[in-house]
Amino acid sequence: MCTYRTTTLEVEGSGKGAAGWFPVTDASVYFDHPVHAPADHTLNVDLRNPSRGAAARVAVELDPVSARALALAILEMLDSAPVGLIPS
Repeated sequence: MCTYRTTTLEVEGSGKGAAGWFPVTDASVYFDHPVHAPADHTLNVDLRNPSRGAAARVAVELDPVSARALALAILEMLDSAPVGLIPS
């Protein structure tokens, strides 16, 4: 079921699109029907830089199991980083 709920946030990083690397400034996360992934519903993550136009975007559609596994892996890596490398 689509919730039409979207979380957006400012981020700092880089993404690689068809034209190469670009700075990523914004992220959107939502649960909806995928455009391409073979699933009924997916967790969709868009990383983009709106100031650079529509091509400055990296999109990911993950089935719920994969999305949870990725979220846990990200938290595990952040929690295991050496003290001082991640600002508080």
